[in-house]
Amino acid sequence: MDRKGKLYFRYGTMGSAKTALLLTQAYNFEERKMTYVCMKPVVDTREKDNVIRSRIGIERKCSWIYADTDLYVMIRDLFGQAGAVIDWILIDEAQFLSADQVDQLARVVDDYGSNVICYGLRTDFRTHLFEGSRRLFEIADSIDEIKSTCSCGRKTIVNARIDSNGDFVTEGQQLEIGGDDRYIAVCRKCWRNNRIEQAARHALPLL
Repeated sequence: MDRKGKLYFRYGTMGSAKTALLLTQAYNFEERKMTYVCMKPVVDTREKDNVIRSRIGIERKCSWIYADTDLYVMIRDLFGQAGAVIDWILIDEAQFLSADQVDQLARVVDDYGSNVICYGLRTDFRTHLFEGSRRLFEIADSIDEIKSTCSCGRKTIVNARIDSNGDFVTEGQQLEIGGDDRYIAVCRKCWRNNRIEQAARHALPLL
């Protein structure tokens, strides 16, 4: 029988329970005796052991993905170790994948019929697409937004980076790992208004 897998991208802002949803999905597969594997880019250095861990305390063992990992080869080798094609491949922090790695995942779906679900952010703190996210938007079979709410009641869109004073940061490297002490998810309007207020506070007085 020809297996018909799909490449899924499920994205949301920080704090939208993406990782919790991934881990819940893994639990459901386990209960239904379906084969799965969890994977995660190693650039997320907050975790010292090879686990995917949610803020609510649940976790699962995972395989690390490195910058030079060929995911097609890696997953093909996992199939060989398992003695069969794995039904579901769950990937956390998919925004940190390279475009080539996303293409490799698509080849796994097309060649083996596995389903690959990628969870991740859409954009960085400057509202620019991550490389992995951009490629997933371009080629994923299914794209779903995991919605969350800003403190004002609107939908969160921006993963704002903050400094020690709570001000929004607008310059810096795209990759900077951090939690609630470094990032806050806000709607577009609050992101804009906050930056306008910051600019006004920091403006030099007229002479």
